[in-house]
Amino acid sequence: MNKKGVRAGVVHSVPADLRKAIASASATLAAWEDITPLARNEWICWIESAKKPQTRSHRIERTRTELVKGKRRPCCWAGCPHR
Repeated sequence: MNKKGVRAGVVHSVPADLRKAIASASATLAAWEDITPLARNEWICWIESAKKPQTRSHRIERTRTELVKGKRRPCCWAGCPHR
């Protein structure tokens, strides 16, 4: 685990802005810890692939809400090319 107990993915470490969003709510943190390292890797890579800061912020918020709803991986994305 890294800072604030938020585990990383297989290839990617958790960026500070995502770590803050995940650690801000216990339900989000629990959902994050419940998914596999490969799934965490997918979320992190999807967020880091955003080209605009607004898109990145939107993806972080979407990650937070979708994890709580039970979603395990980002939808409609080809997947992390780094695996």
